[in-house]
Amino acid sequence: MPDQEQIGLVIAGPGAKRDLPLLSAAPKLSEEQEELVRKAKKFSMEQSIKTVLIKQTLAHQQQQMKTIQRQQALVLACRVYVGSISFELKEDTIRQAFQPFGPIKSVNMSWDPVTMKHKGFAFVEYDIPEAAQLALEQMNGVMIGGRNIKVGRPSNMPQAQPIIETLMEEAKQYNRIYIASIHQDLTEKDVQSVFEAFGKIVSCEIVPDSIPGRHRGYGFIEYDSGQPAQDAIASMNLFDLGGQYLRVGRAITPPDASALPMQPGVMPTAAAVAAAAATAKIQAMEAVTSNVQAMTGINPLAPVISTVISQLPIFSTSSEVSSAGLIIPPPGIAIPTMAPGVVIPLPTPIMATSASVGVASLDINPQPVQDISSLPLPTGVVIPLPVVVTSIPYPVTSIPPPTLITNIPMPVSAPKPPVKEESKKEEFDLPQTLQQQEEMHISGSNARHMVMQKLMRKAESKVLVLRNMIGPEDVDDDLETETTEECSRYGNVERVIIYQEKQGEEDDAEVIVKIFVEFSTAAEAIVAKNSLHGRFFGGRIVQGEIYDQETFNNHDLTN
Repeated sequence: MPDQEQIGLVIAGPGAKRDLPLLSAAPKLSEEQEELVRKAKKFSMEQSIKTVLIKQTLAHQQQQMKTIQRQQALVLACRVYVGSISFELKEDTIRQAFQPFGPIKSVNMSWDPVTMKHKGFAFVEYDIPEAAQLALEQMNGVMIGGRNIKVGRPSNMPQAQPIIETLMEEAKQYNRIYIASIHQDLTEKDVQSVFEAFGKIVSCEIVPDSIPGRHRGYGFIEYDSGQPAQDAIASMNLFDLGGQYLRVGRAITPPDASALPMQPGVMPTAAAVAAAAATAKIQAMEAVTSNVQAMTGINPLAPVISTVISQLPIFSTSSEVSSAGLIIPPPGIAIPTMAPGVVIPLPTPIMATSASVGVASLDINPQPVQDISSLPLPTGVVIPLPVVVTSIPYPVTSIPPPTLITNIPMPVSAPKPPVKEESKKEEFDLPQTLQQQEEMHISGSNARHMVMQKLMRKAESKVLVLRNMIGPEDVDDDLETETTEECSRYGNVERVIIYQEKQGEEDDAEVIVKIFVEFSTAAEAIVAKNSLHGRFFGGRIVQGEIYDQETFNNHDLTN
């Protein structure tokens, strides 16, 4: 075959073995092709900026949720439950008994509108968790008004337990002790001079009062090691200093636990968009560089990245952003049009200030959020997104949701003849009266199956039995009321029976206490059983199970 004369340049295509210089000049594009490439680059940049903004917003929202959950856990840690209170005692007596451990925010006693007396228990809320922990350690079993009170944590405390344990682990890094019931005439120097005998003191702080020249009666001391802190707690607790008995215990929270988070600075919308654009541009450059470097082993775009960053447009107002033709619409959220020069301040997290704010809806372990529209925002917290006003002139293809198949045909051995509607009706219309049931005639497999199900059906029980909750020495007149109050959180309690069962005929035979709680519905009993079974109460592990309804109706409580 004769050699043909070459006309024009030879351009190597994909798969060519010709050794070509890296990033050789591409063929010149037509005006229409250049316009398509320009639109594709513009759309790609818009999507990259949108992705960066969404990631930044999600990270900011999750950080705020963790901060709010931390504050809610601290609120729960400030509360203690006080039970077995004498009916003759009032709120002032409870406040006076628990005041030495720290400043009390509130004392909540539940009152009975019929008897006009309290129900024998109360909730005491302190300003700081250390005061509640110290009261829990030193007031449980103390006799007040002729009765030994019971002090413990509220029932919703386990919800915040993981966060509280994390705070306690952080507090172990600091050798801090908590001191309460400090006399008003004592100063920080006086307290430090007394406690420095146990070791070197890093810091000594007595919390000041709003009134100048006075303090709130408690403070913290930090030692340089752990042994002096332990010695100070063992020696100075209940020490008479200035006519008042000091209350000393371990600090269970780090120094910055109760400090409010720093408010972020105000970032204009244009700055947020420019930062997102720079991030997206650098990510695109890094992706291209990594691909080229993987193929050739060299980095040809290293000097280009700094040049690209310097050439990025700088927006000073929202109108300039709009004229640039960018859009970042967050999914599921309508973005209002912003006036030129308007900036959006980043939000400040709103902290829970009392136990009644947001405690019931506390979620200690949030699930990861995949879409910004489905992210649960905490009450009172607004996360504004950077605003860019314009529209995308490109159609966005929507992905249809997957179809859920609910009816899966099962293989059958042989086709069945169609069943007439009248015969079906006759099979299901079983006799209901006593005479009809005596003369009942079973016809058809469906009717036979229904009869067998009725014969095997067992009545659902509405009765919950609690074992190993208390001993016979703890049974008192308030036990039934306290149990009713606690179980009412899971449903309507119809009656409570306290049953003491002796395990033999001997005089010193063991006595087991069973608490039977009858709810209005079986579903309520199941919910109570799932919540109470396995819970720690007074050093015991409660065993809860559903009791047979028929046995309970026959007044048989021995099973």
